[in-house]
Amino acid sequence: MEAGDTRPRPRGREEPRQCRRLTCLDDIEWTVYGAFNLTGKEAYDAAIEGPGFVTPPELEVVRMVEEDDVVMAEITGSVAVGDENTIMRMSMAEVFRMRDGLICERRAWVIPLKENDYR
Repeated sequence: MEAGDTRPRPRGREEPRQCRRLTCLDDIEWTVYGAFNLTGKEAYDAAIEGPGFVTPPELEVVRMVEEDDVVMAEITGSVAVGDENTIMRMSMAEVFRMRDGLICERRAWVIPLKENDYR
C-alpha cells in the first residue's frame, strides 16, 4: 500500500507466517506439553495460527536466557479465543533449540491464568 492509503488492511497473517518460515528449519519439532507434538513447517504453521484464536496473541517476554544452542524464555500474554469477548490470559515457558542459526526444536508449557497473575 502506498503512503496515505486508508483502505483497511487484511486480517490475514501472511507476514508473520513468512517470518516463521525464515526462522525455523523444515524439520522443526514443536511440543506444547499437555496439548500436542508435531514435526515440520506446514504442521507448525497450521498449529501456530491457533484454530481457536480470534486474533494473534499479545505476548510479553519477561526474561530470556541463552546458553550454547538453547534459548529459554518466560512469557506472559493474552489471546482472544472462541469469540472476541473471551480473553485467555496465560503464563508460558518456552525452550528453543537452534541449529545453523534457526529453530529446530520448540518446547512450551502454557498455563492459563484465570484469577490473577499466578493462578
